[in-house]
Amino acid sequence: MSDFTARRTMMVDTQVRPSDVTKFPIIDAMLTVPREDFVPAARREAAYLGENLDLGQGRVLLEPRTLAKMLDALAIVNTEMVLDLGCGMGYSAAVIAHMAEAVVAVEEDEAMAAEAQEALTAAGADNVIMHTGPIAEGVAQHGPYDVIVVEGGVAALPDAILGQLKDGGRIACLFMEGQLGEVRIGYKRGDQVSWRMAFNAAAPVLPGFEKAAEFQL
Repeated sequence: MSDFTARRTMMVDTQVRPSDVTKFPIIDAMLTVPREDFVPAARREAAYLGENLDLGQGRVLLEPRTLAKMLDALAIVNTEMVLDLGCGMGYSAAVIAHMAEAVVAVEEDEAMAAEAQEALTAAGADNVIMHTGPIAEGVAQHGPYDVIVVEGGVAALPDAILGQLKDGGRIACLFMEGQLGEVRIGYKRGDQVSWRMAFNAAAPVLPGFEKAAEFQL
């Protein structure tokens, strides 16, 4: 057993399972995907820490607990198409690929997107489509999606994103208020989305998901 394999097992046993995440596809994916391959080379030794990991450019890889609990609440099945917004260097897309039929991963930082594509290919995640472009625009041409996962903080959710969610679909967002945030799961029925609070977490707000500045005289 390699040192990183042992760290993956410890991550699942000490961060994921104790957070009431027990679904086999999630546990299996997080035990299988080499998280250390989806972070900057200088941060490989920190890949399995129980905190958000700095990817640079104001972006983070969500802590294992946050991603696992998001996926647990979404209950993705293997017939579903998932839109993974702000995938960074591709770890979340690689994990989701183990439980979904296909994943469309979006990253607007070109260097991160290129590294994500390389890491996803190396991991054999051949059901992931990597898209480089503004995160807040999504990828309408492959939608609508059964599930949307936003991999970072949200202050305001762009209408374009909700428009790409199927009727009956689910979306997970980490809504931030200052330094505090809560993950909510949205369920779309017709043109309406009803939200349910899932758990507390925090992450930097993604580009394009900031609140619009209020006009003042």
